[in-house]
Amino acid sequence: IGDKTAEDIKIKIGSAIPLDEELSVTIKGRDFITGLPRSVEIKTNEIVKAISKDLREMIKAIKDVLQETPPELSSDIIDQGIIMTGGTSQLRNFPELVFRRTGVKAVLAKDPLYCVVKGTGIALEHLDNYKKSVISKR
Repeated sequence: IGDKTAEDIKIKIGSAIPLDEELSVTIKGRDFITGLPRSVEIKTNEIVKAISKDLREMIKAIKDVLQETPPELSSDIIDQGIIMTGGTSQLRNFPELVFRRTGVKAVLAKDPLYCVVKGTGIALEHLDNYKKSVISKR
């Protein structure tokens, strides 16, 4: 299967954590070994296993950021959690996995695919207001 099909499968039946009641999808493609057409049923927990390494790396990155967070912001994070953005944040049960591995509540942003781009656009429109904080971090 190609990248697009793999992404579609992840969206349809993927999960960040194993499910007791798995979802499944039948995919059709070319068998890599025989070169012949073939259809195969794929289940959720197979997807969980296939993407677990990538998710572990993301969780590690989240932990690294949390460990570098100033103490005055840590209490806000404990109280309010973190907001997740991007395509992977929409993966079934990913916020739950983040909570299990970090102890921090994770919620999905409104419009998670585009909120970072929109925020960047707003920041650029008001660059003078943000100059001090941007320059001081360099």
